[in-house]
Amino acid sequence: MRGALTKRVLDMLAKMAKSEPENYSKFWKEFGQVLKEGPAEDFANREKIAKLLRFATTHTGDAEQSQSLEDYVARMKEGQEKIYYIAAENYNTAKNSPHLEVFRKKGIEVLLLTDRVDEWLMSHLSEFDGKSLQDVGKGELDLGKLDTDEEKQAKEKVAEQLKPLLERVKTALTEEVAEVRITDRLTDSPACVVVAEHDMGAQMRRILEQAGQKLPDSKPIFELNPEHPLVKKLEQETNEARFGDLAHILFDQANLAEGAQLQDPAAYVQRLNKLLLELSN
Repeated sequence: MRGALTKRVLDMLAKMAKSEPENYSKFWKEFGQVLKEGPAEDFANREKIAKLLRFATTHTGDAEQSQSLEDYVARMKEGQEKIYYIAAENYNTAKNSPHLEVFRKKGIEVLLLTDRVDEWLMSHLSEFDGKSLQDVGKGELDLGKLDTDEEKQAKEKVAEQLKPLLERVKTALTEEVAEVRITDRLTDSPACVVVAEHDMGAQMRRILEQAGQKLPDSKPIFELNPEHPLVKKLEQETNEARFGDLAHILFDQANLAEGAQLQDPAAYVQRLNKLLLELSN
């Protein structure tokens, strides 16, 4: 009986979403977060529930959760194989994340996830309509056919050329980062932090830490944009003390851009003030 009632309710909601979108929007605002628990709680109806989910995306430019996964798939670019999303503390942090820069450049839509339940949802909703879902702030960014062979070869060449710089930065930040590498996510920002492929997402980690959960230590991956003037300045810096200060400032700024709290805000301010004074003299 429970299964029959669940199917009936899901069919009713699907009909409402299709024929009465304004009423469904009201329903979603009241009960959307509860529905987001569905894929984890009811595996058998995961696909039906997934079609009822609504998200904010870079396509609409506002915080309202009005777009379905079917809407997203219908707008996917030719050659796009994945559904991309980002999870953050709030809408502004998500939409302004440096991780979205390459997606804006290539015109690729990204889901903007800001509810506390979202990362948990995505851990149980690994694909939709045959398309896998990828967190743009995790692991190596794979745009598949949307990246040209020339772009991939150029990145490999730059990474090899800047290997000494990457090693210097890794030495300077050895206590803070697991790896330093060249980015293919950024176009405007100098740097960003990335979570390893199989590590817990940054947003979920912050939520659990705030709830008092004891979590294993985890270090992020630090990515540098070789085209940015600050990174070029970093490469040319011969004073190791100043090099270390600048590397730490870029790392702290990358964390702030993702909505994270700094481990030592006072040290960040001291380094920044020190560099500002040097520049003003």
